[in-house]
Amino acid sequence: MRCVIARFPFDLTKSGVLESMKGVKPEQVIGESVIIGRRTYPIKQVGQVITRQDRRDFSAGEILRAMSRLGFTCPSALRTAAPTRVLSPLQQASAMLGAPVAV
Repeated sequence: MRCVIARFPFDLTKSGVLESMKGVKPEQVIGESVIIGRRTYPIKQVGQVITRQDRRDFSAGEILRAMSRLGFTCPSALRTAAPTRVLSPLQQASAMLGAPVAV
């Protein structure tokens, strides 16, 4: 697939991206990410590896569009689940019994 990243044309393939990312240790994911194989990589790290450019030269959106078009899963940082609240034993027992019904 031909795409333009940071004003430069690239011919990317899914197998080429998989090969480029082989052996690359994922950094900690804070924002946007892409799942390649069984690993989750920050989108900027993937962009740097596949384009061999500085991370400041391209936007995360450019890489997200390219990875999505190639068929990779790109979970959004905004779509992450909120942490669940831990219930006390009393609250848990109360929830198991259910709410009282008004008569």
